[in-house]
Amino acid sequence: MAAFPPPALQEAALAVANLLHERGETLSVAETAAGGLISAALLTTPGASKIYRGGATMYTLESRLAFAGWTAADIRAYDGPNPELVAKLARNVRDTLGSTYTVGESGTAGPTASRQSANGQPGYVALAVVSERDVLSRDLNTGLGSDRAGNMVAFATEALKLVAEFLKERSGQGEKI
Repeated sequence: MAAFPPPALQEAALAVANLLHERGETLSVAETAAGGLISAALLTTPGASKIYRGGATMYTLESRLAFAGWTAADIRAYDGPNPELVAKLARNVRDTLGSTYTVGESGTAGPTASRQSANGQPGYVALAVVSERDVLSRDLNTGLGSDRAGNMVAFATEALKLVAEFLKERSGQGEKI
């Protein structure tokens, strides 16, 4: 049996958990293409119940209607994942769960493209971390092509790395970073 979480994901989850424990803060998760791996990795860390507020895996448009505050207009306008969309998902989950921060991700894990645009190609992911006043977002490509499982692990790992970056760089004054 393979180790879970994979080493890079475990390292990223521990780094985030340690930072949150030190700060006495909490994190929730709004994930799509990572399929619950961000939440699962956080839950493997010691003392997870003190830092993990909860999460939602919103893989389908129906789940986004039910759990992310989406409307029919959001579905009509949907043209794939992007950092703004992911920040919106994260904000809704943060507001619902009352966590200090929420990390969100949405991407195309593969093995096939979901659309012709760059954000529909396997390996593309949009990431965001939100707090009450701040947001840090980006998009990237893993370079793993059609490796669905590899992309999912990479999406989760990069999402947690973004959280660590946000926590380390975030100003105490609530200014955008």
